[in-house]
Amino acid sequence: MSEIKIYQINGITEISVTVDKETVWLSLKQLVELFDRDKSVISRHVNNIFREGELDRNSVVAKNATTASDGKTYDVDYYNLDVVISVGYRIKSQRGTQFRIWANKVLRDYLVKGYSLNHQVLAKKHEQIIELQETIRIVRSSLGSKELSGEESKGLLSIISDYSYALA
Repeated sequence: MSEIKIYQINGITEISVTVDKETVWLSLKQLVELFDRDKSVISRHVNNIFREGELDRNSVVAKNATTASDGKTYDVDYYNLDVVISVGYRIKSQRGTQFRIWANKVLRDYLVKGYSLNHQVLAKKHEQIIELQETIRIVRSSLGSKELSGEESKGLLSIISDYSYALA
């Protein structure tokens, strides 16, 4: 499992989600934060989703052990992206509306363009490419002025190797 920040609202609230098995997983607490509604409202929507047969609880809920601030370990339900989207289309709040606008844009991009872009990831990759280009420029200029020793050659290969992993 890995954790990423995937959804940002008005540049202020950012939700960190767990990614595992090609989906994201949010706890009830994160759903409450995402949609800015009371826990009971979110729980009611989640229960209705299962009661109405929209989603199968066994397929979209995972229990994970979580250590609370009191030091005790609790089993916490995590809901996958299917639940998040279903709640997002049921919830009546400004955040719910913002989420639907965002989700519709992503869905539209996939349907019309065949892809959707994560601009934060692209910007980071662009910065890495610029850094790599600068490093290559420096290496070129130093190669033109003298031959590299064995240690310098190893260092150069190490830098190139590090950048190739960073761009992967």
